[in-house]
Amino acid sequence: MRVAVGWFQHETNTFAPSKATFDRFNQGEGWPPLQRGSDILDTFDGINIPISGFIAAMKGSRHTLVPLTWAAASPSAHVTEDAFERIGAMIVNDLKAAKPIDAVYLDLHGAMVTEHFDDGEGELLARVRAVVGEEVPIVASLDLHVNVTRKMQANATAMIAYRTYPHIDMADTGGRAAAVLKRLLDGAPRPKLASVRLPFLIPLQAQSTMMEPNSGIYRELERLEANGAVLSYATGFPAADFPECGPVVFAYADDDSIARDAADKLSNIVNEAESDYDCPVYDPGEAVRKAMSIAANASRPVIIADTQDNPGAGGNSDTTGMLRALVENHAQHAAIGLIVDREAAKIAHAVGEGAEVEISLGGKSRIPGDAPFKAQFQVERLSEGKFACTGPFYRGFQMDIGPCACLRIGGVRIVVACDKPQMAD
Repeated sequence: MRVAVGWFQHETNTFAPSKATFDRFNQGEGWPPLQRGSDILDTFDGINIPISGFIAAMKGSRHTLVPLTWAAASPSAHVTEDAFERIGAMIVNDLKAAKPIDAVYLDLHGAMVTEHFDDGEGELLARVRAVVGEEVPIVASLDLHVNVTRKMQANATAMIAYRTYPHIDMADTGGRAAAVLKRLLDGAPRPKLASVRLPFLIPLQAQSTMMEPNSGIYRELERLEANGAVLSYATGFPAADFPECGPVVFAYADDDSIARDAADKLSNIVNEAESDYDCPVYDPGEAVRKAMSIAANASRPVIIADTQDNPGAGGNSDTTGMLRALVENHAQHAAIGLIVDREAAKIAHAVGEGAEVEISLGGKSRIPGDAPFKAQFQVERLSEGKFACTGPFYRGFQMDIGPCACLRIGGVRIVVACDKPQMAD
């Protein structure tokens, strides 16, 4: 069988300060840059992303993979109409040129909002479905933070979501999608779908699968699958403001009753856990003082997660509230990564390591209540920003985030970069 393989990923925070233009997809912004054609099959070997796991799982099978287009950009505000239409046309035109096609695998995020469509993935899936017809299987892998829509479910044969946050199972999810598609190619019938939408939003800081309630919910998900369903719990991306935003439990099975039973049981567990998702949120000063108190007797680093200006959730990573709080509270042995400020990085490179220099750092996004932090910094270290990732999230990635500098003020170090990947490795 001939299996078309494509990728189009963006997580859209509709409250974020900047949009995803075509140039951002072309550059990749921490992801590999936009690509088309056969090179895709070699580019992603050993990388922790779904398309890599899918390709690895399909190697050695009887089936032939036909690569289409790869495109990804860092989370931000809306994908521009120009970017969506240009990349969508690449995928559709590549698919038409590749016919005859027996199946399609798409590596999607699931929370893309464009300037002209609330549901970017639903629109893309509908266009792909129009090319291949109703009988050809379309299987998609999805982020755990997907906002599952009716249009997505209507046009995909099956969709499989991550099960970890932080996302260390991205390649594994591609492998699970391959298992579903292989079964369909071997003649299994189109699976029955059961889906339940939950009536509340879940804050990002409460969605981690390393803590309750999600750690227990995902263990229960795996237990329920033993009855024959392929089950997903999408916690949703609450920063995408449109009507179908939110968590969804969905299941596929050969038998409708098995799918329905699994979806109902897991959604009931999630509903019962609603109050457990009420996670405290601290302002920067409170967070710093709490972290300092813990660190006084800690044997390991204490991490403060800035969920609002996280580039992995759409922020530009240049607000200065956390920096001000660290300096004002005289924090010691503290570090911030990353503040994205191309101009500040260039200034640091111009004056060199060891120099003292006054810089107006960050605050370029003009977030209400935020402003650049003007101070005298020591330039401790400089880097070209090119490195290999070895951690469980970005494993296998070759990063290029532009010229970087480690600045120091008092007991606080700040890693300043030109580009904005999430600090996840």
